[in-house]
Amino acid sequence: MNKTLKAIAAIMLMMVFAVSCNKPDNPSNGGDNSGQNDSIVEPNNGGNSGNEAHDYVDLGLPSGTLWAVCNVGADTPESVGDYFAWGETSPKDLYDWKSYKYGNWTFEQFEMTKYCTDSCYGLDGFVDNLTLLEPDDDAATVNWGDDWRMPTKEEWEELYQKTTWTWTDINGVKGRLLTGTNGNSLFLPATGFRLDGELICLGLGIYWSSTLHSHFPERGWSYHFDWESSHVCGTYERSRGQIVRPVYIKK
Repeated sequence: MNKTLKAIAAIMLMMVFAVSCNKPDNPSNGGDNSGQNDSIVEPNNGGNSGNEAHDYVDLGLPSGTLWAVCNVGADTPESVGDYFAWGETSPKDLYDWKSYKYGNWTFEQFEMTKYCTDSCYGLDGFVDNLTLLEPDDDAATVNWGDDWRMPTKEEWEELYQKTTWTWTDINGVKGRLLTGTNGNSLFLPATGFRLDGELICLGLGIYWSSTLHSHFPERGWSYHFDWESSHVCGTYERSRGQIVRPVYIKK
Protein backbone atom coordinates (compact mmCIF):
# COMPACT_ATOMS: atom_id res chain seq x y z
CA MET A 1 0.00 0.00 0.00
CA ASN A 2 1.53 3.35 -0.98
CA LYS A 3 1.64 6.35 1.34
CA THR A 4 -1.30 8.18 -0.27
CA LEU A 5 -3.55 5.17 0.19
CA LYS A 6 -2.36 4.78 3.78
CA ALA A 7 -3.22 8.40 4.49
CA ILE A 8 -6.74 7.86 3.11
CA ALA A 9 -7.06 4.68 5.14
CA ALA A 10 -6.01 6.56 8.28
CA ILE A 11 -8.79 9.09 7.82
CA MET A 12 -11.36 6.34 7.23
CA LEU A 13 -10.12 4.46 10.29
CA MET A 14 -10.43 7.54 12.48
CA MET A 15 -14.04 8.02 11.30
CA VAL A 16 -14.89 4.42 12.14
CA PHE A 17 -13.30 4.73 15.60
CA ALA A 18 -15.22 7.92 16.27
CA VAL A 19 -18.51 6.08 15.75
CA SER A 20 -17.61 2.77 17.42
CA CYS A 21 -16.11 4.19 20.60
CA ASN A 22 -18.84 6.61 21.62
CA LYS A 23 -20.66 5.58 24.78
CA PRO A 24 -23.95 7.02 26.06
CA ASP A 25 -23.08 10.26 27.84
CA ASN A 26 -24.67 10.43 31.27
CA PRO A 27 -25.01 13.79 33.00
CA SER A 28 -23.32 13.96 36.36
CA ASN A 29 -25.60 13.85 39.37
CA GLY A 30 -22.80 14.44 41.84
CA GLY A 31 -19.89 16.72 42.49
CA ASP A 32 -19.54 20.45 42.77
CA ASN A 33 -20.13 22.41 39.56
CA SER A 34 -17.64 25.00 40.68
CA GLY A 35 -14.91 22.54 39.71
CA GLN A 36 -13.42 22.68 43.19
CA ASN A 37 -13.64 20.02 45.89
CA ASP A 38 -12.00 18.87 49.10
CA SER A 39 -10.08 16.09 47.34
CA ILE A 40 -7.61 18.45 45.69
CA VAL A 41 -4.13 17.73 47.04
CA GLU A 42 -0.91 19.69 46.69
CA PRO A 43 1.88 17.08 46.68
CA ASN A 44 5.40 17.62 47.87
CA ASN A 45 7.38 18.43 44.75
CA GLY A 46 9.90 15.67 44.20
CA GLY A 47 10.48 16.51 40.57
CA ASN A 48 13.07 18.46 38.68
CA SER A 49 14.82 21.22 40.53
CA GLY A 50 13.07 24.57 40.17
CA ASN A 51 9.61 23.21 39.33
CA GLU A 52 6.77 24.32 41.57
CA ALA A 53 4.31 21.90 43.13
CA HIS A 54 1.00 21.32 41.35
CA ASP A 55 -2.35 20.02 42.59
CA TYR A 56 -4.03 16.73 41.73
CA VAL A 57 -7.44 15.18 42.41
CA ASP A 58 -8.43 11.62 43.35
CA LEU A 59 -11.52 10.57 41.36
CA GLY A 60 -11.74 7.08 42.85
CA LEU A 61 -10.61 5.44 39.60
CA PRO A 62 -9.93 1.67 39.66
CA SER A 63 -6.29 2.20 38.67
CA GLY A 64 -5.77 4.84 41.36
CA THR A 65 -4.61 7.35 38.74
CA LEU A 66 -4.44 10.90 40.10
CA TRP A 67 -5.20 13.68 37.62
CA ALA A 68 -3.76 17.19 37.68
CA VAL A 69 -6.19 20.00 38.44
CA CYS A 70 -4.76 22.25 35.70
CA ASN A 71 -3.34 21.96 32.20
CA VAL A 72 0.36 22.48 31.55
CA GLY A 73 0.91 26.21 31.25
CA ALA A 74 -2.23 27.06 33.28
CA ASP A 75 -2.58 28.15 36.90
CA THR A 76 -6.34 27.64 37.35
CA PRO A 77 -8.65 24.75 36.33
CA GLU A 78 -10.42 26.91 33.75
CA SER A 79 -7.27 28.29 32.11
CA VAL A 80 -6.46 26.66 28.78
CA GLY A 81 -2.67 26.61 29.16
CA ASP A 82 -0.08 25.92 26.47
CA TYR A 83 -0.35 24.04 23.19
CA PHE A 84 2.20 21.40 22.24
CA ALA A 85 2.92 19.28 19.21
CA TRP A 86 3.05 15.58 20.14
CA GLY A 87 6.56 14.82 21.43
CA GLU A 88 7.53 18.48 21.81
CA THR A 89 7.89 20.21 25.17
CA SER A 90 7.66 23.92 24.38
CA PRO A 91 4.82 25.97 22.86
CA LYS A 92 5.51 27.82 19.61
CA ASP A 93 3.87 30.18 17.15
CA LEU A 94 3.54 27.83 14.18
CA TYR A 95 2.34 24.22 14.28
CA ASP A 96 3.11 22.44 11.03
CA TRP A 97 5.30 19.65 9.68
CA LYS A 98 8.11 22.00 8.67
CA SER A 99 8.61 23.07 12.28
CA TYR A 100 7.97 19.67 13.86
CA LYS A 101 10.85 18.25 15.90
CA TYR A 102 10.68 14.60 14.91
CA GLY A 103 9.65 14.53 11.30
CA ASN A 104 8.37 16.18 8.18
CA TRP A 105 5.84 15.66 5.39
CA THR A 106 7.02 16.42 1.88
CA PHE A 107 5.72 15.46 -1.53
CA GLU A 108 3.05 13.17 -0.07
CA GLN A 109 5.67 11.36 2.02
CA PHE A 110 6.15 11.29 5.80
CA GLU A 111 9.70 11.40 7.16
CA MET A 112 9.56 10.50 10.87
CA THR A 113 12.86 10.54 12.77
CA LYS A 114 11.57 9.21 16.13
CA TYR A 115 8.51 7.22 17.25
CA CYS A 116 8.03 5.25 14.06
CA THR A 117 6.67 1.72 13.67
CA ASP A 118 6.52 1.53 9.89
CA SER A 119 9.41 2.10 7.49
CA CYS A 120 6.99 3.64 4.98
CA TYR A 121 6.65 6.60 7.39
CA GLY A 122 10.28 6.85 8.50
CA LEU A 123 13.01 8.99 7.00
CA ASP A 124 15.00 6.68 4.71
CA GLY A 125 13.10 3.72 6.15
CA PHE A 126 13.74 4.64 9.81
CA VAL A 127 11.97 2.51 12.45
CA ASP A 128 12.44 2.51 16.24
CA ASN A 129 9.11 0.92 17.30
CA LEU A 130 8.67 3.41 20.16
CA THR A 131 4.95 3.83 20.88
CA LEU A 132 5.03 5.77 24.16
CA LEU A 133 6.64 9.16 24.76
CA GLU A 134 9.94 9.06 26.59
CA PRO A 135 10.34 11.45 29.57
CA ASP A 136 12.52 13.90 27.61
CA ASP A 137 9.71 14.26 25.04
CA ASP A 138 6.86 14.41 27.57
CA ALA A 139 5.56 17.98 27.98
CA ALA A 140 4.22 17.24 31.48
CA THR A 141 7.49 15.76 32.78
CA VAL A 142 9.73 18.41 31.23
CA ASN A 143 7.60 21.36 32.37
CA TRP A 144 6.36 20.10 35.77
CA GLY A 145 9.04 17.67 36.91
CA ASP A 146 9.53 13.96 37.40
CA ASP A 147 6.37 13.55 39.51
CA TRP A 148 4.25 14.16 36.41
CA ARG A 149 3.73 12.69 32.95
CA MET A 150 1.23 12.78 30.12
CA PRO A 151 -1.60 10.22 30.42
CA THR A 152 -1.67 7.17 28.20
CA LYS A 153 -4.54 6.34 25.87
CA GLU A 154 -5.66 3.70 28.39
CA GLU A 155 -5.76 6.26 31.22
CA TRP A 156 -7.92 8.58 29.14
CA GLU A 157 -10.18 5.63 28.39
CA GLU A 158 -10.54 4.90 32.09
CA LEU A 159 -11.33 8.53 32.87
CA TYR A 160 -13.91 8.50 30.10
CA GLN A 161 -15.54 5.23 31.15
CA LYS A 162 -15.46 5.66 34.94
CA THR A 163 -16.76 9.20 35.36
CA THR A 164 -19.98 11.03 34.56
CA TRP A 165 -20.04 14.49 33.09
CA THR A 166 -21.70 17.85 33.00
CA TRP A 167 -21.15 20.48 30.30
CA THR A 168 -20.73 23.68 32.28
CA ASP A 169 -18.62 26.79 32.56
CA ILE A 170 -16.29 28.17 35.19
CA ASN A 171 -15.72 31.91 35.18
CA GLY A 172 -17.12 32.06 31.66
CA VAL A 173 -14.98 29.21 30.30
CA LYS A 174 -16.96 26.28 28.88
CA GLY A 175 -15.89 22.70 29.34
CA ARG A 176 -16.59 19.35 30.97
CA LEU A 177 -16.87 18.65 34.66
CA LEU A 178 -16.01 14.96 35.12
CA THR A 179 -17.23 13.43 38.39
CA GLY A 180 -15.89 10.21 39.85
CA THR A 181 -17.74 7.57 41.83
CA ASN A 182 -16.42 9.15 45.03
CA GLY A 183 -18.10 12.47 44.16
CA ASN A 184 -14.86 14.31 43.42
CA SER A 185 -14.63 16.24 40.16
CA LEU A 186 -12.21 17.47 37.52
CA PHE A 187 -12.78 20.32 35.05
CA LEU A 188 -11.45 20.15 31.49
CA PRO A 189 -11.86 23.41 29.58
CA ALA A 190 -12.75 23.34 25.90
CA THR A 191 -9.46 24.28 24.32
CA GLY A 192 -9.58 23.98 20.55
CA PHE A 193 -6.29 23.20 18.82
CA ARG A 194 -3.62 25.02 16.83
CA LEU A 195 -2.93 24.30 13.18
CA ASP A 196 -0.29 26.34 11.41
CA GLY A 197 -0.69 29.73 13.11
CA GLU A 198 -4.43 29.51 13.77
CA LEU A 199 -6.49 28.58 16.83
CA ILE A 200 -9.34 26.36 15.64
CA CYS A 201 -12.54 24.86 17.13
CA LEU A 202 -12.69 26.63 20.49
CA GLY A 203 -15.87 24.72 21.37
CA LEU A 204 -13.94 21.45 21.26
CA GLY A 205 -11.80 20.09 24.08
CA ILE A 206 -8.87 18.11 22.71
CA TYR A 207 -6.05 16.68 24.82
CA TRP A 208 -2.99 14.65 23.88
CA SER A 209 -2.19 11.23 25.28
CA SER A 210 1.38 9.92 25.38
CA THR A 211 0.45 7.01 23.09
CA LEU A 212 1.41 6.78 19.43
CA HIS A 213 -0.95 5.26 16.86
CA SER A 214 1.15 2.20 16.05
CA HIS A 215 -0.38 1.59 12.60
CA PHE A 216 -0.24 5.22 11.48
CA PRO A 217 2.79 6.61 13.35
CA GLU A 218 2.37 10.16 12.09
CA ARG A 219 -0.55 10.35 14.55
CA GLY A 220 -1.03 10.37 18.32
CA TRP A 221 -4.10 9.30 20.29
CA SER A 222 -6.24 12.01 21.89
CA TYR A 223 -9.25 12.52 24.11
CA HIS A 224 -11.73 15.00 22.72
CA PHE A 225 -15.20 16.25 23.55
CA ASP A 226 -17.75 18.96 22.90
CA TRP A 227 -21.02 19.92 24.57
CA GLU A 228 -22.77 16.80 23.29
CA SER A 229 -20.40 13.82 23.19
CA SER A 230 -16.83 12.63 23.74
CA HIS A 231 -14.46 9.83 22.87
CA VAL A 232 -10.81 8.80 22.99
CA CYS A 233 -10.76 7.36 19.52
CA GLY A 234 -9.43 10.42 17.74
CA THR A 235 -5.94 10.29 16.28
CA TYR A 236 -4.39 13.49 15.02
CA GLU A 237 -1.23 14.45 13.20
CA ARG A 238 1.62 14.89 15.64
CA SER A 239 2.46 18.34 14.29
CA ARG A 240 -0.79 19.88 15.58
CA GLY A 241 -0.81 21.98 18.73
CA GLN A 242 -2.96 20.43 21.47
CA ILE A 243 -3.33 20.69 25.24
CA VAL A 244 -1.70 18.49 27.91
CA ARG A 245 -3.39 17.49 31.20
CA PRO A 246 -0.83 15.59 33.36
CA VAL A 247 -1.25 12.70 35.75
CA TYR A 248 0.65 12.38 39.02
CA ILE A 249 3.23 9.63 39.48
CA LYS A 250 2.75 8.12 42.93
CA LYS A 251 6.04 7.36 44.70
